[in-house]
Amino acid sequence: MNTALLVPQQSQNYPPDTTVQPKINSMIDDLIASLPDPKQLTSEERRGIIARYTAVLEGNFIYWMTATLLAVQSEDARPILLDNLHEEVRDAHPAMMRRFAIAAHAFPTDSDALAVHDDLTKIRLFLGRLSGVQSVLTMAFFEGFIQRFMTYLADLAKGQGSLDMEYTDVHGVCDIAHTDGLFRALSVEMTVNPLEPGKDLFEGVYLLRTLIEAIVFDQVATLSA
Repeated sequence: MNTALLVPQQSQNYPPDTTVQPKINSMIDDLIASLPDPKQLTSEERRGIIARYTAVLEGNFIYWMTATLLAVQSEDARPILLDNLHEEVRDAHPAMMRRFAIAAHAFPTDSDALAVHDDLTKIRLFLGRLSGVQSVLTMAFFEGFIQRFMTYLADLAKGQGSLDMEYTDVHGVCDIAHTDGLFRALSVEMTVNPLEPGKDLFEGVYLLRTLIEAIVFDQVATLSA
């Protein structure tokens, strides 16, 4: 009875599960294709991208994933999120991120933090709504992007003379499994805890895409103006 009631509600709010991941993959493809050639960037432009990325990731990723864990209602989704958090904390990924930035001479300044402040605040407030389906999809998109972005980020760091690639090496591998897990979590959460009528499934994804664009393009656009 409950399942029968959930199916029509689910179909009114977002596309079938089989169409969600291809759309996310396409959005990630577009972002990756839009990245400026590291060889064409100045040292300050490379530094700015790494610094803004660090300003966003180091102090926020675990918070975002924790907010997503609090938001989900599916018992099958929670272990997937907990495994991700356990790895982040156990292996001190924020410390790994900081070492990576320092080695690339790209530790964030106040200007770097302020460059992403507004878009970062929007993500924080969005995840604070604790919408399970939207939050899981947002994090699936981000994990998928990070995995693809790591080679590019490593190239930026190498251009800065860095030899510390632990962060990019680890996340280029582990985020493949993280992304797959989050899409499994999305599937069960969509069934157990459908999105409310009138809500946009991709709202958080669009906000996060804008934040990524601020990370990548803000300083480049400023220096080119």
